[in-house]
Amino acid sequence: MASKRRQSENGKNEKRKKKSCEETAQLCSIIDDEQVKKAVKEAWDQKRSYTHGDLELDCQPFPHCIIRNFLNSDTFIDNLQSELMGLNFHEKSNDLYKFKQSDDLRKRTEPHIAGLRAALFGRFRCWLGDVLGVQLESTVDISCARYEYTDVLLCHDDELEGRRVAFILYLVPPWQSRDGGTLDLYSTDSDLQPQSIAKSLVPSLNTLVLFEVSPVSFHQVAEVLTKDKCRLSLSGWFHGPSLERPPHHVDVPIPRSPHLPRDESVLLEWVNPVYLDISYQEQIQGNFEESSEIQLKDFLKEKKFREVSQALQLSQIQWTKRGPPNKRCYEVASLGNLPQCVRECWELLHSEAFFLLLSNFTGLRLHYLCPDDDDDDKDKKEQNEGLKEQDDTQAGGTSGSLVESAADTSRGKEPSTPVCCGELRRWFHGGYTLLHDGQAEQAEFALDLVLPFCSADWQSDFGGSTCYVANDEDEELLTVYPEDNSLALVYRDKETLKFVKHINHKGFSDSANNRIFYDFSFVYFE
Repeated sequence: MASKRRQSENGKNEKRKKKSCEETAQLCSIIDDEQVKKAVKEAWDQKRSYTHGDLELDCQPFPHCIIRNFLNSDTFIDNLQSELMGLNFHEKSNDLYKFKQSDDLRKRTEPHIAGLRAALFGRFRCWLGDVLGVQLESTVDISCARYEYTDVLLCHDDELEGRRVAFILYLVPPWQSRDGGTLDLYSTDSDLQPQSIAKSLVPSLNTLVLFEVSPVSFHQVAEVLTKDKCRLSLSGWFHGPSLERPPHHVDVPIPRSPHLPRDESVLLEWVNPVYLDISYQEQIQGNFEESSEIQLKDFLKEKKFREVSQALQLSQIQWTKRGPPNKRCYEVASLGNLPQCVRECWELLHSEAFFLLLSNFTGLRLHYLCPDDDDDDKDKKEQNEGLKEQDDTQAGGTSGSLVESAADTSRGKEPSTPVCCGELRRWFHGGYTLLHDGQAEQAEFALDLVLPFCSADWQSDFGGSTCYVANDEDEELLTVYPEDNSLALVYRDKETLKFVKHINHKGFSDSANNRIFYDFSFVYFE
């Protein structure tokens, strides 16, 4: 009995020891003020602003609450920061974000982390539930994030089943707006899609920001522009009944159009002659069939490439920003007023002869004149006879017709209309595209083409690369980096999605602050 008693006493001592390791987090006194809580509740219900001391409720562009001096002990804050900086952080990087994140903090036993967690999901959760008039669950969802130079979290709404209120507690050094890393809140349009940044909150030490997760709670963490500071924060969600959400808005897809009736003369004028050689095309096709992707360097004739590069910078081109920012951010050219050489390059990529050339590069049936997979090599060579024979009277030219040669090997085939869609895009600091539900729903078999016109010194760590991933997976299957005059071809299936990585500050932090690049982006369908 004595032995059992001693074990029991030891157990109690262990519990006391564990309990004593938790440092109590003293919250600001405003949380205890019943009059303030009542006023905040009324203002939140009525969607109007309210301010009292260190507490500010603003309902534009959507309701959010800011509580400065949230913790009332500087010593506690210093110790909390030290414990957090001692954690293991993992690099997080995909289409939406790039930063370092700790493991989930729900079971961490460091005294100040444990103390803050207890205060947030105990006393403060009850206060917040009273303000919102909902029963918030005791679920603990909290982690630590470190944002450093060029780290970013792009536009999103935090939607996930069970999330009711998002919160961020900043533990940063003195911070200015020029350091980046602001919490940007977006306005929304009539379709509840984000439009533009309506308000930016500069991080401030010991400030708590919270907002309801709703159909309009679009926000981002702007790219960190300072190399000397770490944007440290604790963030997570309080869980409860989700707000009702309308159906997701569906984008109107880029219209598809049939090829333009251009013969092989357009290829002879624009394309590097090496790519018109039949034996080299067969080699390209063999490589493409092994990996479903290829990059063809120096694809356009050098003179043509230089002409288009210079013309793309002319002011006569009208550029329109393409969004919404929770899906994409870049500029697209109006096709109505393109310079002549740019128009001709567009028509090259849209031409019937180019469809057939792509078929030779890839083995895909992008035109009804292309042979089926079971056609023999003799038929393929006959199809391309027009490009194989050189005409002595025309430098780099060919005799015969590509289309006519193809027709000779494809008589009796049922004709179909070749289609493609494309854009001429301009990319700048902050440009990107994101994966989204609509993209996954509309995915299909297709051949992607990108032809970049970028700075010769563009580097891979500037961003702007096109990344391919399997649906519902973060791991990249393929990354295509922008390179001057390098034609990238990638064949994707219905389970493969793509995005363009955020273009960061690295390419704009030196004297080349006007660095912009352009590309033609086309999709061809079998």
